[in-house]
Amino acid sequence: MKIVIAPDSFKESLTAKQACESVQSGFAQVFPDAEYVHLPLADGGEGTVDVLLQGLEGEIRQTQVTGPLGEKVNASWAVLANKQADDGKTVLIELAAASGLDLIKLEQRNPAVTTSFGTGELIKEALNIGATKILLGLGGSATNDAGAGIVQALGGKLLNKEGKELPFGGAALADLASINLDDIHPRCKEVEFIVACDVANPLVGESGASHVFGPQKGATPELVKSLDKALSHFASIREQQTGVNHSGSKGFGAAGGTPMGLSLLFELQIKQGIEMVLDVLEADKVLEGANLVITGEGQMDNQTLQGKTPFGIARRAQMKGIPSIGIAGSLGQEIDELYNTIESTFGTVRSPQPLEQVLSEASNNLTRTARNIAATLKLGAQIFNEK
Repeated sequence: MKIVIAPDSFKESLTAKQACESVQSGFAQVFPDAEYVHLPLADGGEGTVDVLLQGLEGEIRQTQVTGPLGEKVNASWAVLANKQADDGKTVLIELAAASGLDLIKLEQRNPAVTTSFGTGELIKEALNIGATKILLGLGGSATNDAGAGIVQALGGKLLNKEGKELPFGGAALADLASINLDDIHPRCKEVEFIVACDVANPLVGESGASHVFGPQKGATPELVKSLDKALSHFASIREQQTGVNHSGSKGFGAAGGTPMGLSLLFELQIKQGIEMVLDVLEADKVLEGANLVITGEGQMDNQTLQGKTPFGIARRAQMKGIPSIGIAGSLGQEIDELYNTIESTFGTVRSPQPLEQVLSEASNNLTRTARNIAATLKLGAQIFNEK
């Protein structure tokens, strides 16, 4: 019996690899002779680089760049060697590494001034070393600047009516008068640039970057409205100069509108993060011959259907006729639609507990739940075989 264990991380408690180990520990108590294959996953957010490097050969690098509030931070990124080309390089970058929400204390969160400039500096490093493909994960951003900082880091000029460069932050975009791309990095148009995200939100409007994601980054209701107007103005200026308006483009609301700025520089491809990860890790080959897939993440609910890891891998398994089981730290109230793809779901928390306790006991809870699922499967097989 081949069992593929393919979870995302359980945020703040277990990495995806640790989750794999906990699930196997529980299942192996009941099925010690099964073949267990670990496929730790991510959907484009924090941990994506680590996940991809567990399945591929690569080198982690660190570069000091500009953090979301202008401070210096050490950001990790990775370089892979392309199998298809001797001189090609694939670079993996997470926006969260340089411009992430986790880099800012709660009381300092302010998307009016946070910048994606540091992510642009990482991209510049990738271009300088000869990258032929760049994979950028957009999860976990602290920014709402529509990728303006990235444009500035790569040589673009965002100018006000006086011809002066705009300061950092999404609020400054309200003063944008013109965009000058004459001095952008010469290799911008030479690379294949793939953005991985798990949302399809547009740039502006009630379902756009500012309204949906701004509050978690520290935006007040008043700031949300002004940021939305600023991003809309950015889109209008871009339309005046290029004839293209991305205000309503699918996925352009991800990471505070980061695809907007990127689209000025690169021939951009936007993919669901989990689909990109599954393709890079050749998940379809891993699933061949499997009898069961076990997936999961910290929280599973109706949002899981919007391109999250459990839904992505379960859908791939379903296409091959392989059943899947989902295990989460907690299950939301709206999960009925999940059952069209994932046969059954389980929560690991036994009773109401303080968050600190839930996080500290995550591994034991996951192992125990996996063991109980395995025992139930074995008992069911015995009962029905007897009949």
